[in-house]
Amino acid sequence: MIFVTIGTQKQQFTRLFDLIEKSNYLKDKQVIAQTGNTNYTSNNDRIKAVSFLDDELLQKYLNECDFVISHGGVGTIFTALNLHKKILVVPRLKKYKEHKDNHQLEICKELQKENYLLYLSENENLDDKINELLATDFKEYKKDNKFLDVLRKNI
Repeated sequence: MIFVTIGTQKQQFTRLFDLIEKSNYLKDKQVIAQTGNTNYTSNNDRIKAVSFLDDELLQKYLNECDFVISHGGVGTIFTALNLHKKILVVPRLKKYKEHKDNHQLEICKELQKENYLLYLSENENLDDKINELLATDFKEYKKDNKFLDVLRKNI
């Protein structure tokens, strides 16, 4: 099972769901998607879309999934990393009015540089990036206040 989560921001994030709907890799996979405030209804039965999840169900899906596809929210990212999950991040971008600024992109760049995750840039193919994600050995995340301080300073 693949778990997709986009957080609870008020801004729409349909761009990610459009990518998921078009994915050849995901067409034969069970996908559970937490859609938050984004108006999204799946075009196919294999994607179970749920607006909001309580903490217990969110934890269940994170524990059981093969990998996570997520927006660039630090809460989601670090929760997945703490569970040793591979995570592909599609950051919300200001130019699409998905967020007020591009801090999610900045966070993703730094965490990818440190080999904790991969992020999908606008000119990349989702299926290619999923294959790269599955083939990559990531650094195991351990809470590191020094790293978090550097991340805060640079972002």
